[in-house]
Amino acid sequence: MFTGIVAAIGTITSITPLGNEADAGVRLTVDAGGLPMADVALGDSIALNGACMTVVSKTESSFTVDVSRESLSRTAGLDRPGEVNLEKALTLADRLGGHLVSGHVDGLGTVRKFDPVGESMELVIAAPKELAKYLAYKGSVVVNGVSLTVNRVEDSADACEFSINLIPHTVEVTTLKHLKPGVKVNLEIDLIARYVERMLGARA
Repeated sequence: MFTGIVAAIGTITSITPLGNEADAGVRLTVDAGGLPMADVALGDSIALNGACMTVVSKTESSFTVDVSRESLSRTAGLDRPGEVNLEKALTLADRLGGHLVSGHVDGLGTVRKFDPVGESMELVIAAPKELAKYLAYKGSVVVNGVSLTVNRVEDSADACEFSINLIPHTVEVTTLKHLKPGVKVNLEIDLIARYVERMLGARA
């Protein structure tokens, strides 16, 4: 479990295929940036842009994870070198500064708009239609591993657009600063919404 509060910006420095087959996964080497590695053990979970990955090797300043071809096909930003948002798995002693996050990407959104509004930035994302029912005004959503609050939701025939206000601090300490229209982002819906749907469906 995670909180959606980014601890550091890391960098994917190399991508190594795990085989010659077309469906082979890859091994990512990640420079941990400002993420302390002293308490990270092999097998621990670290979220990369909101996708939960398992540490398979580490140094004092970097770690590697194996990513399946299935995961690569369902996420954005893990198939090439570049910056990624990092968060270690939650411990019971941590503060829950964001919301409960599983690190499982539910779908890919597309940035429609990323413009300044006053001192902040307005981020508008088009989510897949199947995720629309989980997005609500003042509800929570995870974008590339960052816990955010939805300010507006508009449904259309084939998608759902939602708007988020990003304060300067969030822009500064995450990779969201690099977003622009047309870029794909990883989305995770609110965990509670997922269970509410399941319970209502079982009752019906």
